[in-house]
Amino acid sequence: QVQLVESGGGLVQAGGSLRLSCTASGRAFSNYAMGWFRQAPGKAREFVAGITTGGSTTTYTDSVKGRFTISRDNAKNTVSLQMNSLKPEDTAVYYCAAPGQTFLLVTTPGGMRYWGKGTLVTVSS
Repeated sequence: QVQLVESGGGLVQAGGSLRLSCTASGRAFSNYAMGWFRQAPGKAREFVAGITTGGSTTTYTDSVKGRFTISRDNAKNTVSLQMNSLKPEDTAVYYCAAPGQTFLLVTTPGGMRYWGKGTLVTVSS
């Protein structure tokens, strides 16, 4: 079992920045590739960014490339999402997630087994 807790959400003006953090507990965090997802009101949950177990490989959805950066610190059991140049369309609840299988990078919500409760990001225009 992996427990995930997100933090760092809030209200920011367009063009601003936020840094989200996710702290994991339970099974060996370093064995899990991690992902950030988001869900805007009335929309399906979507993939935002993913990172492999050692952090050497990252992947992003096209709409956040060049603006968001995912990183992890296995010594602290944390994964972070630095969000810059925020846009109103980035407004959503952001979730940290891990797949059920170790060492596998997953980019679909259906492939994730462990989820945090989410943190709300609101970007005003």
